[in-house]
Amino acid sequence: MNHCVLEVEVIDAPTVRYTQDNQTPIAEMSVRFDPLREGDQPGELKVVGWGNLAQELQSRVQVGQRLMLEGRLRMNTVPRQDGMKEKRAEFTLARMHPISPGSAPQPSQPTAAPTAAAAPPAKAEPEAASWNAAPLVPDTDEIPF
Repeated sequence: MNHCVLEVEVIDAPTVRYTQDNQTPIAEMSVRFDPLREGDQPGELKVVGWGNLAQELQSRVQVGQRLMLEGRLRMNTVPRQDGMKEKRAEFTLARMHPISPGSAPQPSQPTAAPTAAAAPPAKAEPEAASWNAAPLVPDTDEIPF
């Protein structure tokens, strides 16, 4: 099964086109994701959304926005200007989750002097989940057999 989850930054605004046969909307955009190793270049990827997702991409996504994307990855062969063929990765979108930049809890500021009847203490916010960015394959060239 091919299922990927990526945290990305939008680098090109989504563009929508329609299929000729039944006018199904297709949105395409370019995204950038962080490298696995320090010092590597960020990766770039073309994202494609079909139907309602295409319309949602067009109406809700902007350049610079951070998103969590779920979908599947595939390789396409595309011709280059010099006549050679090149393989490029393409991500077909299944679900999209916006990541809000201000998701950290803000300290509350008192608006009036404290009173004798104090409100019950607020529940502590759970700590934000952290992602393990360690590579899946060790950075060695040794063959284990």
